[in-house]
Amino acid sequence: VQLQASGGGLVQTGGSLRLSCAASGRTFSRYAMGWFRQAPGKEREFVATISGSGYSTYYADSVKGRFTISRDNAKNTVYLQMNSLKPEDTAVYYCAAAGGLSDYYTSYDYWGQGTQVTVSS
Repeated sequence: VQLQASGGGLVQTGGSLRLSCAASGRTFSRYAMGWFRQAPGKEREFVATISGSGYSTYYADSVKGRFTISRDNAKNTVYLQMNSLKPEDTAVYYCAAAGGLSDYYTSYDYWGQGTQVTVSS
């Protein structure tokens, strides 16, 4: 599975962005998909994950109520809608694929290249 993340950019505090992650291959729906982020000098951090069917989702407490993960299996794409953005959301955001739902980055076998999100105060 090859993953290509896009949609990052510069936004003001309180603004919104939607990240997309396009996957190659015919088996996209078999994979749980996750979003992680990494700020400079910090560990990679779990953001959200969604099951292969799209029926189950799980979020980090820091983004719950502000971010929404979704997927379109017909388009082999997973999305991360980010609302009410804060400066502490600034990071490189990565999409990843795993065999099942997990908030541990070591569970993910495939990773995209990352997209920069910068939230200005």
